[in-house]
Amino acid sequence: MYLWDKPDWPAFTWNEQRIARLLVQVSREQGRLLGKMEALGFEPRNEAHLRTLTEDVVKSSEIEGEKLESDQVRSSIARRLGMDIGGLVTTDRNVDGVVEMMLDATSNYSEALTEERLFRWHVSLFPTGGNGLRKIRIGSWRDDSNGPMQVISGPVGREKVHYEAPPANRIPKEMAKFLRWFEQPDDTDPLLIAGLAHLWFVTIHPFDDGNGRIARAIADMAFARSEKTGQRFYSMSAQIRREHKSYYDTLERTQKDELDVTHWQDWFLTCLLRAIEGAQETLATVLSKARFWERFAKEPLNERQIKILNRLLDGFEGKLTTSKWANLVKCSQDTAYRDILDLIDRGALQKDTGGGRSTSYSVIVE
Repeated sequence: MYLWDKPDWPAFTWNEQRIARLLVQVSREQGRLLGKMEALGFEPRNEAHLRTLTEDVVKSSEIEGEKLESDQVRSSIARRLGMDIGGLVTTDRNVDGVVEMMLDATSNYSEALTEERLFRWHVSLFPTGGNGLRKIRIGSWRDDSNGPMQVISGPVGREKVHYEAPPANRIPKEMAKFLRWFEQPDDTDPLLIAGLAHLWFVTIHPFDDGNGRIARAIADMAFARSEKTGQRFYSMSAQIRREHKSYYDTLERTQKDELDVTHWQDWFLTCLLRAIEGAQETLATVLSKARFWERFAKEPLNERQIKILNRLLDGFEGKLTTSKWANLVKCSQDTAYRDILDLIDRGALQKDTGGGRSTSYSVIVE
C-alpha cells in the first residue's frame, strides 16, 4: 500500500519533538542569511538573486535529465527581471518556459495557488506540446489512457516499479484538497509546509510529466512566503541534485510507509540546511565581484573588456585564451591580445603558468 491507499490519507503526522531542534537550527540559519543579504547593496543583492535563480532552474531541470544552458537561463531571468547585465544571449522557448514558471512561483508568492495557475505552469514547461518525441497532456490532469502512472527504472522486461500514483479519476478531488490546504495550512511552521507540500504533490503526481519540477517550484513558493520576499538566495533544487540518490530513496521509502512522515520532514530540513549553508559561496562570489568593480570603476575599459571580465567573475568554464576572447566578443585575435595586455597592465588579469600556444589568462580578485 502507498500513502494514498491509507484509510486516513492525507492526514499526515510527524514527531515534532524529533525535528524541533533541527527546525530551530534551519530557521536560525535562514534568518542569518537573509540578514546578510539585506545588508548588501541593491546591485549585489540582485546579483545574488540572479545567480541563485539561475542555479535553481538549471539544477531542477537537471534532476529530470534535462540539460539547460546556464547562459540562456541567466539571460532569460535577467530580461524578465529588467536587469541590465552584459553578455545576454538568445534563449529558446523551453528555457523561457521554465524561467517563467519559477519566477511566477517566487516573485508572485502571495498570489493564491490554484488549479488554473498550475495548468499555466505546466503549459510553460512544455511549450512544444510534448516531451521530446512523446506527446503528453498539456495544461490538464493526466487521464491514464496509457495505463497507471508509475515511476519505473531498469531495462525493458526487467523494470522495477518504485511508485504507482493514485488513479486519474481521483486527481480533481485530491488536488482540490491539496490546494485548499496549501492556502490555509493552519499554524504549521512554513518550512514544514514546504516539505509536506513537496511530498504531497509528487505523491498525487497529477500531470503526465513535470511533476518534480512543479513540486520544487511549490516548495520555493512556500519558502518565499515564509521569508516574505520574492528574492531567492539559496537553491533547494541544487542541493537535491547533489543528494539525488538520497532524495529518491527517502521519497520512495516515505511513499510506501505510514502517514507519519517524520523521516521525510527530517530529510527535507537537513537538505534545506545544507542548501542555506551552501549559499555562503554565492555570497562570497558576489562580494568578490562587487569589490573587483569598485577597484576598476573609474578605469577606462572598453565594452569587450567589461564583457569578458564579467564572464570570468561569473565563473568562466575552461581557460581564457586569446582565441576564446576573440570568439566571445567577435573581434580579431590582434585586438583581443591588445585588450588582454591592457588589462594585465591595469592589474585586472594575469598570465597563467605555461606559455606558447597554450597561454591562458585569469582574473585577479582580492
